[in-house]
Amino acid sequence: MNLPLSADRLWDSLMAMARIGATPEGGCNRPALSAVDGEARALLAQWGREIGLTLSVDRLGNMALRREGRDPGRRPVLVGSHLDTQPSGGKFDGPYGVLAGLEILRALQEAGAETAAPIVLVNWTSEEGCRFSPSMIGAAGAMGVLEEAAVLAAPAMDDGERYGDALARTGWAGAADPAALRDAAAYFEAHIEQGPVLEAEGHDLGIVTGGFATERALVTVTGETSHAGTTPMEMRRDALLAAAEMIGAGERILLERAPEGRMTVCRLLVDPGADGVVPGGARFAFEYRHPDNATLRALLDAADEAFAAIAARRRVAVAREPYWSFPRVTFDATLADRLRSAATRHGARHRDILSGAGHDAYHAAARMPAVMLFIPCHGGISHHPTESISRAWAEIGLRVLADAVIATANAPE
Repeated sequence: MNLPLSADRLWDSLMAMARIGATPEGGCNRPALSAVDGEARALLAQWGREIGLTLSVDRLGNMALRREGRDPGRRPVLVGSHLDTQPSGGKFDGPYGVLAGLEILRALQEAGAETAAPIVLVNWTSEEGCRFSPSMIGAAGAMGVLEEAAVLAAPAMDDGERYGDALARTGWAGAADPAALRDAAAYFEAHIEQGPVLEAEGHDLGIVTGGFATERALVTVTGETSHAGTTPMEMRRDALLAAAEMIGAGERILLERAPEGRMTVCRLLVDPGADGVVPGGARFAFEYRHPDNATLRALLDAADEAFAAIAARRRVAVAREPYWSFPRVTFDATLADRLRSAATRHGARHRDILSGAGHDAYHAAARMPAVMLFIPCHGGISHHPTESISRAWAEIGLRVLADAVIATANAPE
């Protein structure tokens, strides 16, 4: 199908979306279910209305903009990503996938073309997880990974506002059943790589065949608060020093046993966090990621053993409580082949790639055939105001995504 896809229109849409929550550094601060997230959603809804899409918002705030096919009884093909950003985010992580999907529907409308199956553009709520934890919480609720009630009760990490209350405050508490999104023929998600591999190797695209297994846990270290000036070092039960040693041990275990994996501590809290006081408590968010489930488990077991030994030696208590995890994700081979064929047809240099980051597509893949397409980003920089892509990368990703989405919507069931 020869569609009037417009790379300029896609780019203009990306820049218009980037103005909502724009930061002085050139990035975006658009946390989920904030006022600016509500503005971004309203703009997407307006663009959808302009081309005749039917908007449905479910009880978790997920937006579904539907373009009917010749056979409305057929299960739809979903395409999308998310509009929320990290507080120090960029313009493209998430919005690229949503607005590339929108451009496909705009081009179909402009051409007066039909697909056999409906195509639904999805904006998932709260993918980033910077305000409501865990990450990808809207997709997790819709796909049945989390209970709907648990999602609605999740507190915001900045001010404690419940997810459900934030939906109501921003006007995005819908009535549709989130589970309706499970009844789909396929899901496509285009995204920036958020890593340096594609650019460094000179590839235009990455066909994402799967994603790393991940487990994130809150590690709580409990010692004893005491005076910093009068308590001798050998008599202290310093929770922060114990936590620091545990963090170092966690990194050393990964580097020695599985350097192809990932280890991150993204938050550290100290109690009481006062001058002149030996910390009696410390908590840190600790995660491992690895493409092999068994290796991930072995890393976690080794970390638990090391943490326990450190705790015993420093006379503190330690507990590691997982709160976000998923196994290795394998995306659908048929959908990946469609992306490869389209990339070859358009002369795009491409390679298969694994994703180390989590994405909404991981949860969709548990319920339907799903796949992801990566475009490069300069220097691999993401979650930062300097995150950037080229127009050429945006365009080739759009054209390959469009071919695969439309081929799937027209394929026999």
